[in-house]
Amino acid sequence: MKFFKSAVVTAVALCAALAVQARTLDEIKKDGKIIVATEGQFAPFNFFEGTKLTGFEVEVAELVVKKMGLKLEWKTLGFDALLTGLGQSRWDAVIASHGVTEERSKAVTFANPHYCSGGIIVAMDAKIRNAKDLTGKVVAVQTGTSYLENVQKLTGVKEVKNFPQDTDAQRALISKRVDAWVSDKFVAKEAAAKNAKAGFKLGDMLFIERIAPAMAKGNTGLADAWNKAFAEVLADGSYAAVSKKYFNEDVRCN
Repeated sequence: MKFFKSAVVTAVALCAALAVQARTLDEIKKDGKIIVATEGQFAPFNFFEGTKLTGFEVEVAELVVKKMGLKLEWKTLGFDALLTGLGQSRWDAVIASHGVTEERSKAVTFANPHYCSGGIIVAMDAKIRNAKDLTGKVVAVQTGTSYLENVQKLTGVKEVKNFPQDTDAQRALISKRVDAWVSDKFVAKEAAAKNAKAGFKLGDMLFIERIAPAMAKGNTGLADAWNKAFAEVLADGSYAAVSKKYFNEDVRCN
C-alpha cells in the first residue's frame, strides 16, 4: 500500500542509523510506554473523529500493545515523514498501511502483516475498470505510496498526478480533474459508501500486497514481542471483531 520512495543507498544508510539509535524492547519495557506513529488521514485505517484518533489499525495496535503490557503514545503526522522519523528514533514503531516491499525491507524490520489488501482502480466512467483502460488517462494517487509506484509502471498512462493526501486524490476525481484514482480497496469501498452521490465506479485490483507495522531495522526483539502479542489478538477473537466492525469481513492475510 503505502510506499517508501527513498533510494536504495539512502535506505541502506538508514539501516545503520536505526540499529544504533532505536530503543530496545528492554528500554521500552523499563519506560512502560511504546511510541507508535501513524498518519491519521487514511480512513478507515487511521483517522480522526473530532479529536479522537481511531480506525482499524489504531484499534489493532491498541489491542497488541495492551497484550504487551505497555501504555501507548500516539504520534500523527504526514505519511512521507513517518519512516523518516522512525530512522531518527522519534518513535518506536509505525503502523500506517505500509506495504511490505523489497526496498522498505532494507530500511526497516517489519512485524507480521496485520492485513492484506491492494490498489484498486476507481473512476466515474464505468468503462474504466482495468489497467488497459488507463491508457491515455490521467490518474490520481497519493505521494509516496505504492499506488504511485504501480501506476508509474503502466505503459500508456497519459499523466500521473500525485497529491499530499489520499483524500486530495479522491477529490481530484470528484472534481473531474483526473480520469481515475488508485487507492486501497477498503478505502475506496468506504469512500463509495459515504459518497453515494459522487458516482464512484470501483474497477479491478491493480496489485495485491501485505501490510505490516514497521520497526527500526534490526530491532527484532521489539518485532518479535509485537508478533507474539498480535498472535494472541488473532487467537482470542478480538482481531476478528475489529475487522468485522470496519469491513464486515476478516482481512487477515491467509
